[in-house]
Amino acid sequence: MSLHPALKTGVSLLAVAAIAGALPAAAKPKVSQSEALRAQIAAEAQRLIDLQKQRYEQDSAQKQAQIDALQAQVRDLAMQLKTMQDRQAATPPPPTVQQVAQAVVAAQPKPATTTAIKSGTTTIASSDGDFSIAFKGIFQMDSATYSQDKNLDPAVTARDLNSGTNFRRARLGVTGKLFRDFDYMILTDFGGAGAEDVGRFHEAWLQYSGFKSAKLRIGEFAPNVGLADAGSTNSSPFLERASSAEVARSLAGGDTRMAVAAFNGGDRFLWSLAITGNTVSALNTQATSFTAANFDEQLGLTARLAGTPFKGKDWLVHMGVNYSSVINPGDAGASAAVRYPVQLRERPELRVDGTRLIDTGAMNAQSATETGVELGWQNGPLFAQGEAFNFDIKRKDPATGATDPSFSGWYVEGGWSLTGEARKYNTATAAFDGVVPAHNFDLKAGTWGAWELVARYSTLDLNYHENSATAADRVRGGEQDIAALGLGWQLNPAVRFVFQGQDVKIVRMNSAGGLMSQRYHTFAVRSQFGF
Repeated sequence: MSLHPALKTGVSLLAVAAIAGALPAAAKPKVSQSEALRAQIAAEAQRLIDLQKQRYEQDSAQKQAQIDALQAQVRDLAMQLKTMQDRQAATPPPPTVQQVAQAVVAAQPKPATTTAIKSGTTTIASSDGDFSIAFKGIFQMDSATYSQDKNLDPAVTARDLNSGTNFRRARLGVTGKLFRDFDYMILTDFGGAGAEDVGRFHEAWLQYSGFKSAKLRIGEFAPNVGLADAGSTNSSPFLERASSAEVARSLAGGDTRMAVAAFNGGDRFLWSLAITGNTVSALNTQATSFTAANFDEQLGLTARLAGTPFKGKDWLVHMGVNYSSVINPGDAGASAAVRYPVQLRERPELRVDGTRLIDTGAMNAQSATETGVELGWQNGPLFAQGEAFNFDIKRKDPATGATDPSFSGWYVEGGWSLTGEARKYNTATAAFDGVVPAHNFDLKAGTWGAWELVARYSTLDLNYHENSATAADRVRGGEQDIAALGLGWQLNPAVRFVFQGQDVKIVRMNSAGGLMSQRYHTFAVRSQFGF
């Protein structure tokens, strides 16, 4: 350990004093002088030691005072720094140039409404998006020729199906939003099957969309029943849906149906449930007078669960089930030949001529149900879909020997986009939408829109115990098989043509057992534009 210089000096003086005292007597001067000298040396050494000690203690105190002063100053500066940091944390940083520019734009007065036109559809909306109205229209003109056999059985009644043209659909309406959470649609239709109608409300509904888990709708609309039913007729591969799908949707759902429904579609699955009543169109036809209202309208139910359990980047597999039930058939009144009628019938997937070639006739029913399964597939420009349906009727007060009839039908169809586009799968409806051209038709640019080749086979059997000896038990509705080939040309999102050929086979007996069977071919073209 090193000593302070003052202590070192003191030690040295003490050593000198000790040495002086230790000298031998012979070397010592006179006793009085040596003792005096020793005493003087010792006294001086002690004084120097005391002075050095005092100086050391004085220096240490001054240094400690300086250290204390510096520590106090550091603590004061630290407090000032903390106070400044706290103020900076509480005060937001000055805005960036980009934030200032955005604030300036936001401060500009906004227009009360905005107007946009997309794919021909004009939409007017409030600046906050809470209100909107879009004008909708679709016009489909069908032209067809029927080529029937010349030598038909005398029992055949539909011997000359009408070749010609008609507006299958001529719809005008509006759709939009109210107070952000409410959606609505009002749509009229002047088209028809075989002849144009005088016009009626095709859809008129109000929907609450404020819940994340479900949408609620009430009014006149077609509930979501099946894969073909959920797809838009504006983009259907063929002029009409398959016959079995049409019968399924019309049992408790279908066009112009009064209903209240809850449904929701997500990324992968859709569910739908609806309570249904009568159809509006039953009271608005071209007849000379209104059809008499039922004493008690039909009460029904529809349900569907469907989605894409398997899905990749450019492919998907659709699966689903659907169900419809007529809980209480409509009451036609005590004077009617069939008081609680349920009737299954359909046209041959073309409605230029509106004749129905298969028909069960009105069955007196206590209830009726439909169950269906769905399967679909898509891989790039290729798609395929199919459905199978079963129809069960529970008779009301059946005659002796009569049993509850059941019927069935199915179809499979597919397509290939020759120009490479893919049919978009709509998760909101769990069905395929149409083809949107990658390049719209433009002669100057040398682009021709989108082309799609499609094919379908469908069958519908409305016979039940048709050869039974008990007349009350048998139903001779007939069996219909149709093979169809089509070519769709989508010039742009608003204009479309569909070319379709059919081979139709009907096997049916009338009530007397006479054959009403026939086979014929059709060629049809649909010209369509919409906005």
